[in-house]
Amino acid sequence: MPAHVALVTGASTGIGFETAIALRAAGYAVYAGARRVDKMEPLKRHGITVMLLDVTSEESMVSAVGLVEAAYGRIDVLVNNAGYGSYGSLEEVPMAEGRRQFEVNVMGLARMTQLVIPGMRSRSSGRIINVSSIGGKIYEPLGAWYHGTKFAVEGMSDSLRLELRPHGIDVVVIEPSGTDSEWGTIAGGNLLANSGDGPYKEHAHIVAAALASTSGPGHVLSTPARVVANTIVRAAKARRPRTRYPVGRGAWSVLAMRRILPDRIFDAVFLNLYKRLAG
Repeated sequence: MPAHVALVTGASTGIGFETAIALRAAGYAVYAGARRVDKMEPLKRHGITVMLLDVTSEESMVSAVGLVEAAYGRIDVLVNNAGYGSYGSLEEVPMAEGRRQFEVNVMGLARMTQLVIPGMRSRSSGRIINVSSIGGKIYEPLGAWYHGTKFAVEGMSDSLRLELRPHGIDVVVIEPSGTDSEWGTIAGGNLLANSGDGPYKEHAHIVAAALASTSGPGHVLSTPARVVANTIVRAAKARRPRTRYPVGRGAWSVLAMRRILPDRIFDAVFLNLYKRLAG
């Protein structure tokens, strides 16, 4: 029997994929879930169990948690990583897409957490690691839906930390900056599809280019996904984990600026930075 059992959502690429590998290397029994099961085939070579997991489907989530608990009788660590970025002006993004953004990034995270809490509470032990973003503390033009979800994850995690502490369950937030995954490129593409030709097109092209500059190896603010994964493993293993782990190039400096600068000055600095990144 392994010392610990972990379940990772959104494990088909990027942070989730690397986190599954890093946890397995650290001795965890790892279950990796995502909608694109074919993308997770390489994880099997590491001794990781892969499974279909759609965080917008009640049946899929219940089935995934049940599968792990049936095999090991417990889940020690839940890594809520599934999510994506829906960009575009609030005016132009359809409400159905806005709801889907919250369904994946917030409601899916909340439901996965609900499902593992009873088992953790019964053992007075467990750790819930929510992958947020520096986007849960800062904001961007044309990112209202995405940042709304990440701000929600931050607040939800803080409340959850207090209510679960008496039951021996830790709640940790991971706050990555841009990673060398397809995330920024996809988010930028969605942004241009929604707002690239309308009244917000000038801003849209600047923000899309800036998003691309934080995504993929070798880019200005890109951090290897394995760096974030290693931070998640540290949070999983720590005897007394920190409540938050900012990680990645620029994460600490951007968050420090947000704390120090008044809103209007931060607005100006950030817009100027985006113009330079779009360059």
